[in-house]
Amino acid sequence: MSLSRLIDSLNEKIANTVSWALLAAVIICAGNAIVRYTFNYSSNAWLEIQWYLYGAMFLLAASYTLKRDEHVRIDVIVGRFSKRTQVWIDLFGYLLFLLPVCLLILVDAIPFAQVSIASQEMSSNAGGLIVWPAKLLVPIGFALLILQGISEIIKRIAFLAGKIDGHEFAKHQKTPQEEIEAIKQANKIA
Repeated sequence: MSLSRLIDSLNEKIANTVSWALLAAVIICAGNAIVRYTFNYSSNAWLEIQWYLYGAMFLLAASYTLKRDEHVRIDVIVGRFSKRTQVWIDLFGYLLFLLPVCLLILVDAIPFAQVSIASQEMSSNAGGLIVWPAKLLVPIGFALLILQGISEIIKRIAFLAGKIDGHEFAKHQKTPQEEIEAIKQANKIA
């Protein structure tokens, strides 16, 4: 369980850090639109940096989404089963689908990124950015997803062995009071 908690902590920290990419993307998008319509000037670099930020958010936060059990699933069907059966379904899904697919993508993504880094690949668009940082996000994102998959497998096995009660991997449903408090906190910031 200590390895699982370490992986969970790593992915939480990365997700919290990369969440700032959304703010940066919004600011860049708004700034680009204002400059484009006010001064009739734009650059492909502004558009590309937005794509890079969105890519970073999706690739680097996917593992955190898995940790929070927020990925698309078939809860309508699986929700009818006992908790133990649901855990077995999760376990088989991670072992038979998640890990093999992520490993396959990772194996292909590493040389994909290495070639881009070695050649210092640039965008083919006029005024575009270097491409390799965006391509490097692919293997990093899938490596983090593999790690989180391992963490989830550890938690499911611990549950089946009776070592944990399942709250460590259960989807957290916010109560109405928690939602109200979150809105109050957001309003204090704004």
